[in-house]
Amino acid sequence: MLFISWWTRPSAEYQAYCLQQTSSGSFNYDPKHRNATSKAPFSNEDCQELIKAGYAINHTRMRLGSGLQTYKKAKQLIDKWRHFQLKWASVESSTCIRAGERFCVCSQELFSWVSMPLEILYVNNYEASNGIQPFPSYSPAGLASPSKVSKLKAAYCFGSGTLQGHLLAGEERFSVELDDDDTVWYEVLSFSRPAHFLSSLARPYVYHKQKLFARQSTQAMLKAVSE
Repeated sequence: MLFISWWTRPSAEYQAYCLQQTSSGSFNYDPKHRNATSKAPFSNEDCQELIKAGYAINHTRMRLGSGLQTYKKAKQLIDKWRHFQLKWASVESSTCIRAGERFCVCSQELFSWVSMPLEILYVNNYEASNGIQPFPSYSPAGLASPSKVSKLKAAYCFGSGTLQGHLLAGEERFSVELDDDDTVWYEVLSFSRPAHFLSSLARPYVYHKQKLFARQSTQAMLKAVSE
């Protein structure tokens, strides 16, 4: 099962049709790796387990600025999917960010567009009411130090898992953080492996596109937060 459109970006109606062909919770990857991105940062053992299972890990982190207002704006931009409004890859900006919500990533490949279904697994939102407080259920993505991950003034993230009909199998997480020194960060963290013979054949190209997306997504957020 693969959802392909020719020449033009898939309409909202076509994306709805794609989602009708999949059911909620029809993830296409091992349940033991479900919600793995919610437990980031990955330890070396976590990374080795994912790599051994055939997954590639992609991680990008960029400083957006500083201060509470910058963080709030970045959070609003995430809610509007501004990080995922590229010319060649996008999500409907009206998609609600809530656990259980299904949506399509539309990606352009030459003269065609591929609609790939996902489901939001979790949403974490934290704001310390009085200064810096430990955040027991959330920590920044990537291989950060233990002392770093427990001290955040605010953090917001959500993670999505791939469904049947997606070219890849795995998860992706987007997060914005207000650090203890008032620095605002945007992060993209994912792990994935091919779920279709086409993505298997073009594996190096697929991973190149993932890195390109992460780079352009961070640039889009940096530009938007400065507007």
